[in-house]
Amino acid sequence: MFDYNGSFQFAIAALKRERRYRVFANLERKVGQFPHALWNSPSGKRDVVVWCSNDYLGMGQHPEVIEAMCSAARTMGAGAGGTRNISGTNRALVELEAELADLHGKQAALVFTSGYVSNHTGIATIARLLPDCLILSDALNHNSMIEGVRAADCAKQIWRHNDTQHLEELLSRAAPGRPKLIVFESVYSMDGDVAPLEAICDLAERYNAMTYLDEVHAVGMYGPRGAGIAERDGVMERIDVIEGTLAKAFGALGGYIAGTSDVVDAVRSHAPGFIFTTALPPAVAAAATASIAHLKASGAERAGQRDAVAATKAALRQAGLPVLATETHIVPVMVGDPDLCKQASDLLLDRHGIYIQPINYPTVPRGTERLRITPTPAHDARLIGRLADALIAVWQELDLPLGRDHRPVQQRAQTVAAGG
Repeated sequence: MFDYNGSFQFAIAALKRERRYRVFANLERKVGQFPHALWNSPSGKRDVVVWCSNDYLGMGQHPEVIEAMCSAARTMGAGAGGTRNISGTNRALVELEAELADLHGKQAALVFTSGYVSNHTGIATIARLLPDCLILSDALNHNSMIEGVRAADCAKQIWRHNDTQHLEELLSRAAPGRPKLIVFESVYSMDGDVAPLEAICDLAERYNAMTYLDEVHAVGMYGPRGAGIAERDGVMERIDVIEGTLAKAFGALGGYIAGTSDVVDAVRSHAPGFIFTTALPPAVAAAATASIAHLKASGAERAGQRDAVAATKAALRQAGLPVLATETHIVPVMVGDPDLCKQASDLLLDRHGIYIQPINYPTVPRGTERLRITPTPAHDARLIGRLADALIAVWQELDLPLGRDHRPVQQRAQTVAAGG
C-alpha cells in the first residue's frame, strides 16, 4: 500500500534539512501601541517590537479605519454572505471600488479577496481574452504574477529584471499585430528597487503592447495621494491596468485591479477567481475605504515613514551592517546563509525582543538570505537605536562580518557630537 503520510513527512524533512522549514511566531498586535506586540513565547507572554510588518504606515490600527470597520459590521454583519454573483454586491464594496478607481485615475476598479488572487486571476484572465497573447514578464515578478502567467496558458517570455533593452529585443521580435502584455512591478519587495516605468511605457506604446503594473508595495506609500510609483513618476495614465493590495500600506485585506471599464468588466465577467469566491466582508471594505480616503488627503504618515526609513538606514550603515542599498522603504540586511539567517532572527526575538522574520529560498535566491526590515512612522529614534545595537550583538555572536566601530549607538552618537 502507498504510504501517503510518508510522502508528506519526506517533503517536510527536506525543508528542514535545507533550513527552510518555517515556524510562525505567535504574535498579538496591541491596538494603539504599534509597532509593539505580545509574543506568546514558550515561557509566557513577552513584549516585542515588530520590524518586518507590511502594515507600512500603521493604518491597520488607525482610529478612523477601526471605527469604519466596526460601524459597517454593526450595520451589515460580519460576512458578505456569498459571491457577488449569488448574494449581490453591497454599498461598502461599491464605495471601495469607486475610491480605488479615483485613486488611480481609472474608469473602474474590481476588488478581490487578496492581492495574490487579484494578480493570479487578473493576469490569467486578461491574457486569455487576448487572442494569441504574448506575455512578457519581468524575471523578478512575485509568485502571484508568475502563477497568473502560467494559468493564462499563453506564450510567455521572461525579460531580465528591469532591463528595458532586453524587453525591447523581445518586443521587436513579436509580430506587430500580435497582442502583447507586459507584466511588471513598481517596487520589488525583497531588493527594494524600482522599475523604470517611463521607459517601459515608452516601449509599450512603440510596440503596441498592453501594460499590467503591480503596485502592491507602493500604494499608499508614494505619490501625492498615495497612488504609487506610477503617480509619483507621472505615468499613471499611461498604464493600462494597475493592480494593488489593501493589506499593506492601507492596513486592511484584499486586492484589486483598476483600468478601463471594458477591461474591468471583462475580468469581472470571466475570471473564475472572482466569480466563484465569496466577496470581501463589508466591514473590511469599509475599513479599506476609510484608509484610502485618509491617505489621499494626508501626507503625514508617508513623511513620517520616510524619516524613519532614512534614520534606520543611516544607523545600520554606521554600525557596519551589510545593508543592501535601496531607494525605497525596504531595508534588507544581508546574511547569505539560511541557517545563520534563522539563527539571527531567533536571537533577535529571544534575547532582544525584536521580531524580524528571516527571508530564505524560494522567496529569494539561495545565497542571498536576509533580514527584511520595514520601518514605519511609529519606529522612533529610541527603537532604531535598540535595533542597531541588537543587530550588532547578534552579528558578533554568530561571527558575521561587521564594520569596525561596534560600540552601542548611543556611545557613537555621543562621540560624534563631541567631535570624536
